[in-house]
Parts: sequence; C-alpha cells; structure tokens
Amino acid sequence: MNWSSHEFIWLDWTIMAVGIFAVAWAVWRSIQKHKRLQQGADSEDYLFGKGEPWYIIGAAIFAANIGSEHLVGLAGTGAKAGVGMAHWEMQGWMILILGWLFVPFYQLMNIKLGKIITMPDFLKNRYTPATGSWLSIITLIAYVLTKVSVTAFTGGIFMESLLGLPFWYGAIGLIVITGIFTVLGGMKGVMTLSAIQTPILIIGSFLVLFLGLAALGDGSIAHGWTAMIDYSKTLNVGKDGLAHGTNHMFHLETGDPMYDDYPGFWVFIGATIIGFWYWATDQHIVQRVLGQRKGEPSDVVMMRARRGTIAAGYFKLLPVFMFLIPGMIAAALAARPGSGFTLENPDTAFGSMVKFVLPAGVKGIVTIGFISALVASLAAFFNSCATLYTEDFYKPMFKNKSEATYVLTGRLATVVVVILGIAWIPVMMSLGSLYSYLQGIQSLLAPAMVAVFVMGIFSKRITPRAGEAGMIVGFFLGMVRLLTNIFTNTGKNVMTGWYWESTGWFWHTNWLIFEIWLLVFIMMMMVVVSLFTPKPTAKQIEFITFTGDYKTLIRNSWSKWDVIASLGVVLACAFFYLYFW
Repeated sequence: MNWSSHEFIWLDWTIMAVGIFAVAWAVWRSIQKHKRLQQGADSEDYLFGKGEPWYIIGAAIFAANIGSEHLVGLAGTGAKAGVGMAHWEMQGWMILILGWLFVPFYQLMNIKLGKIITMPDFLKNRYTPATGSWLSIITLIAYVLTKVSVTAFTGGIFMESLLGLPFWYGAIGLIVITGIFTVLGGMKGVMTLSAIQTPILIIGSFLVLFLGLAALGDGSIAHGWTAMIDYSKTLNVGKDGLAHGTNHMFHLETGDPMYDDYPGFWVFIGATIIGFWYWATDQHIVQRVLGQRKGEPSDVVMMRARRGTIAAGYFKLLPVFMFLIPGMIAAALAARPGSGFTLENPDTAFGSMVKFVLPAGVKGIVTIGFISALVASLAAFFNSCATLYTEDFYKPMFKNKSEATYVLTGRLATVVVVILGIAWIPVMMSLGSLYSYLQGIQSLLAPAMVAVFVMGIFSKRITPRAGEAGMIVGFFLGMVRLLTNIFTNTGKNVMTGWYWESTGWFWHTNWLIFEIWLLVFIMMMMVVVSLFTPKPTAKQIEFITFTGDYKTLIRNSWSKWDVIASLGVVLACAFFYLYFW
C-alpha cells in the first residue's frame, strides 16, 4: 500500500464510509435520547436548544462560523493575497462583545418577555414592530444570498477539488443532505454534530498546516515557515516594479496593487463593522447562546453563555492557521521547482493540500470532519431561517397552535430556504468573483444593523421611528449600491453618461470606505429623525434599562477567571496584528 499517495485510495474511501455512518448514528442517538427526555415536540427546543454546557456553546459558535467559504474562500484568498483577509478572521475579541455586553441585554428581554427572544424581538420592543419585521426580512434575504448559496457554491468547489465530484453534484448534494439533517435534527442535531466535528476539523487542519510547512521546508517546519514568508514578500508587484508583499495585513501605500482591496487602516474599521453585525446581532450566531433550561437562574444562564463566547473567542484565533496559512503554503509549494505540487486555481488550494500532504487513511478521517463542518455550518443557517420565520411571522399570525405545528412550520421554512438557495446559485455565479460578491453584500447590510442596535442600546433618546427609518433607509441605500456594483464591476469599469458621471462618488468610492460613511450617515440620520418624532415610551426604555437587582445578577455571573480568560483572547489578537503588521 502506498501510504504517501497524493490521491484518495480504497482505505480513505472505506474510512469515510464507516465514519460518516458512525457520525450519523451518534447524532441520531443523541436526538432520540433528547426527545425521550423532552417527552414530545417543543418548538423552542427544536429552534434554540436547551442549556448546553459552555464548551459546547463555544464549539457551536465556532462550527456555525466555519463553512465551505473558509475551506475554499479563505484558503484561496491566502494563496492569492496572503494575510490581508485575516482582518475578517482575527476577531476573537469581537465575540467577547457578544458575551460581555449583549448577552445581558438579550437575557434581560428573555426575563421580561418570558420567552427566548430573536433579534427581531429585540427591535420590535425597542423600536416598532415594523423595525423587527424588516430585520427578519433582511436577514432571510441575506441568508439566501450570502450564506446558503455561497456555502453550497464553495462546497461544490471543495468537493470537486478533494473528492473529484462534479461541481453541481457536490453543491446540490450538500444542500439536500443538510436540509434533511436540519429538518430531522433541529438545533440539538446541529449542536451534537458541532461537538463531533470541531476537534476533527481543528486537528485535521493543523495536520495540513504542519505537514505542509514540513514539505515546504524539506522536513523542517521552521524552515517551511521562513520559506513561506520569504516567498510572500516577492508577490504583489506594483507598476513601479517593486514587490509590496502579501505577508502583512495593512497596505498603506496607494501604489500597492492591493490597496483597493485593503485600503490602509480603513480595512480594520470596515472589517470591525461587519464583525460587529455578525458576532453580536446576527441570529445565526446569537441563537447559539440563547438556549436555557426552564426554571434555570438567570446568572447561571449568563455565566454559561459568556464562557461559551470566551471559548469561541479562542477558537476564532484558529481559522487563520487552519485555512489561510495553508493557502499561502500551497502558493509557495506550487512555485517551488520539483515540489510535485501544482495549483491551477487558488480556490482549490486547501483541497489540493489535503490530498498532497496527508498520508493514506488520515485523508479519510480528516475529510469526515470537513464534510461534517460543511453540514453543521449550513444546517445552522437553515435552522436560523426556520427560527426567524416561525417566531417572527408564523406565531404572531397563528397563535395558540400546537407545538408540533410550530415545529412542522419551521421544517417547511427550512425546505423553502433549501429550494431558494439552490435556485440562486446560477445567478450568483454570474455576478463576478465570489470574494467581491460576498464581501460587497455584507458591507452593505452591516451598517444599518450596527447603527440600529448600537443606537438603540446606548441611547435612550433615539425614537422608535428613528430606528425604523435607519433600518429601511440603510437597507435601501445598500441595495442601490449593490446594483451599481453589478453594473460597474464594483466600480472598476469606466462608466459614461450624465448619471454615472454625476454620481461617481456613490458607486466609485472604495467599498470599505463607503461602508464606514454609510454607517456614519445612518447614525446621523437617526439622531435628526429623533428630534422630530415622538419619544420612546417608558416601557421601551425599560427593556434596555438595568435595575439595581439586575446589575447585581450580572456581577454574580462572572469571576476574575472570566476576565483573565477574556484578556488572553485580546492579547492573542494583538500579538497577531503586531507580527503581521
């Protein structure tokens, strides 16, 4: 047997078949055990889960974030552009904001409303019902356009590069399998699969990292790291003939070819805005920390949720090393004469590395983790869509239905999302590069979300109508900019005519800088609207006001070790920025 084969052999396929069956059995057994304990269908349990341990919450947050866009997009970007993309990944410190700042607010509303809230619930009670409904609509649209379709698209590429499956077989197969899994398993299935795949994913990816560095350094990991950095310094050649390199996160010179994609320090601010929206206010992530057992003390719920976010903060330090750095290694290996490694398409970097560096048998084990990660991430999106539809549209319109009916409704909503996700893939493929498409949409959706949540929590003077206007106007301006991005190739094409020439500032401004100014505009508009519209009611203010008793409750939910652990996440992020400055 050729243990060092660069292709899948019978042993890998056998291990994959047995492993997938074992994972499916473990998830099914966990779900059946949970159902027996629950004694019947429970819509909140199906949609949110019930009080998982903090380490499971951390793993679930991490697994929900990791998808095929990392296996394909992040590794591919590493091969093409080095560590510039790390701004979007080195955000463990951002998850701490969810645990330390937002979880108490969400838990306060859980207590006052007597149920587990969704993000639209928060806006409905702080602003107007229409504000929450708009958030639900925008979020559902965003999931179909940027999550389900993108994950399936990149999953198809990954399956093609790793297993040799035709693209559409991999993409549609991933969506269908995940849809079935989500419908049958609910949040408990997602949580269980997350706990299984996270260690396999981490160990497998680091095997690719270390074995890849060893291959690049002729057996030495340290020499491989040096060779990778040295090669990245020779890339990114400008018009002046000088190599600006891809080994640093900040591209400060306008003559740097990568300045348009990562404009100086603006890139950090822009990435932070997207990160704030994603980690602190997106239903997809927040849903992982809202589960609780009936009758459980609030301080225990907050402590578990906070510690789960701290654990997720440490997990979030890993993707750069799990995916982006292996992409950089792949580019360096492909450029090295006699390495035997080829890389025709950067987006196949990670799958190609798995086949090239891992020994026979290990390929099969690691691939199980990767497939589980794809399913868990996509299933989390499906489940969030089911939650938003059931809790924010169906339940208010059809009250006093049975729990079984609400569960069935959530499952049908998942099926609809599956169909829409498949239907959108051909449209998405016609809209340019995946990276520009994905980041462009996220940068245009995030400002409205961030403005409405931040202003609603930190200012009692912002009126209900101001929040509603901020959400609607921000979303409208973002979609107009998206349309101009489609027509102008994200501002790269030369456009003629009075309309394009008179509005060049709108469609030609760098996408990250536009995102920042859009956020500033929405916040200023909300302040102005608040001057001319009725003030929020006492009840609305009460939802964001901590009483003395609740402040004591929050204080009892953390210890000095939570603070120390949180500082560790911040210091780790800071060290990475200093090294790759």
